[in-house]
Amino acid sequence: MKVSNLLTNNMVILDLERDGRDEVIKEMVSFLKERKKEIKEKDLYDRLIQREELGSTAIGEGFAIPHCKVKSAKDLTVLLGISRKGVDFHSQDNKPSFIFFLVVSSPDNPSVNLQALAAIAHLIRKSKNLIKKILDAKNISEVLTVIQDEEDRIDE
Repeated sequence: MKVSNLLTNNMVILDLERDGRDEVIKEMVSFLKERKKEIKEKDLYDRLIQREELGSTAIGEGFAIPHCKVKSAKDLTVLLGISRKGVDFHSQDNKPSFIFFLVVSSPDNPSVNLQALAAIAHLIRKSKNLIKKILDAKNISEVLTVIQDEEDRIDE
């Protein structure tokens, strides 16, 4: 599974406006609801917050991977959110998060959720300067190209 195959043009937020953990989650959920009408916004938000209460999904180095499973999700959805100013997402390294990969899937297919999380973690771990490259991208097309190029480089 490749992250570049999971992301589409309409699933990227170039400039997240909010600056708190819960507010950023709410912003991404609202964005997702506009594109995926079947998603139950309150249920998704509540589940994501519950997941964060178990332990932050901010993995450090400026990245966070908020994720959950909800019954209203028909298939795997990955949303990429970018905060140019950074957000306190309660990261283990106590640094702000800038790049958010929101992963939502159905509880009926738990393996696809794990595969997506593993693919994202692999990309983040193996890429050099991924955060800088994404933050330097001027538009959605450039962001997606950065991710594709990094995956191609990693797989060589």
